[in-house]
Amino acid sequence: MSSAEKAKKKQRNQECCKVSEEIKQRAADIEKEIIAERRYFHKHPELSLKETETANALCWRLASMGIEYTRVPGNGIIATIKGTAPDAYDAEGNPRRRIALRSDIDALPVTELTGAPYASENEGVMHACGHDCHMSMLLGAARILLGMTDEIHGEVRLLFQPAEECSVGSRMMIKAGALDGVDTIFGTHIWSEVDAGTISCAPGQRMANTDWFRIDIKGVSAHGSMPHKGVDAVVVAAEIVVALQVLVSRDISPFEPLVVTVGEIHGGEARNIMAGSAYLTGTIRTWSDKTRKAMPERLEHLIQRSAKAFNAKAKLTYQEGNAGLSNDSECAERCRKSVVKLFGEEAVSDYEGTLAGEDFSEYLDIVPGVFVFLGCRNPDVDAVYPQHSGYYTVDESVLKNGAALAAQYAIDFLAE
Repeated sequence: MSSAEKAKKKQRNQECCKVSEEIKQRAADIEKEIIAERRYFHKHPELSLKETETANALCWRLASMGIEYTRVPGNGIIATIKGTAPDAYDAEGNPRRRIALRSDIDALPVTELTGAPYASENEGVMHACGHDCHMSMLLGAARILLGMTDEIHGEVRLLFQPAEECSVGSRMMIKAGALDGVDTIFGTHIWSEVDAGTISCAPGQRMANTDWFRIDIKGVSAHGSMPHKGVDAVVVAAEIVVALQVLVSRDISPFEPLVVTVGEIHGGEARNIMAGSAYLTGTIRTWSDKTRKAMPERLEHLIQRSAKAFNAKAKLTYQEGNAGLSNDSECAERCRKSVVKLFGEEAVSDYEGTLAGEDFSEYLDIVPGVFVFLGCRNPDVDAVYPQHSGYYTVDESVLKNGAALAAQYAIDFLAE
């Protein structure tokens, strides 16, 4: 490398350091605002496809910042931040490059048990997965980027997506044009299994295939004192719950990740009546495509054998959800560098991934991108409970880091 090239490289590195320091400072300056907005959204959760007031609140905030946006069917929002770098747009007004930053916005049917002063006011509904954090962090990233548009060599698209928890929101957004003209996408999930202050953005598969099932059982109702006169659908349901665990313990290699969870079981009408019908619903999480493809047939076999043993009938409804989420290797490496620029090498986590699922995978099937796990686990603030727990909480000190990383990654990508 010539002396001139070395000097040019040194100058670029200095400029990058200045940008990162400015991002960190801007994130620190708005930290209280980010936390306050997270608490507002936490206090007012809404279920999937019912996020009307959440979307209204987001639109109000975008409008107050002067950010152009459009609402899409089902409570989604697509907003745009335009760069003012000299090369941001060509003569025809087309952006040099375009990146999408995504946040989900829906909550869960979980009763909150945290006792926090900003606990959910919507009974039986809670932001128990961190989507309240995602919204506040993306709004924070928008505020950072608005103050640095001269560093934006293209266009940043903000996606506020509904219905992630029921696996359909990303498809709705894609249908509405969320990825039209987009070169890459970035997403963040605050994560209870990763320590606060660290961030995981490894390449390759990070989350599991997500599928759903319902099992309807038909027995014969009878008086509770005359069990021999009927076919107890509740007993059959219980037998099927046990049988399903054979999939994990005996059917699949211990080296092949698989989770089968029955999330609901319903049956019966009164305490002295043998149930004539019952149903179960649940989810199956697989890592490999081979195991995923084998599940419906194997599930059907187990269910029918169990039902037949009790002279009952059973019907399986199997719904394919989202494929496993895999990070593009180039995007993952770019993100790692962005993390190091902001927080140093020690902030990079070696988290192995999870059998949770995410419909962000639908975006990654269309454009390359990266999905980040932002650590929030901190026993000092009781942030130790898993996602979807009624006690779930986060270390709010990491929220500014999430906003900063989204801004840094966007600027880094658009500057290439």
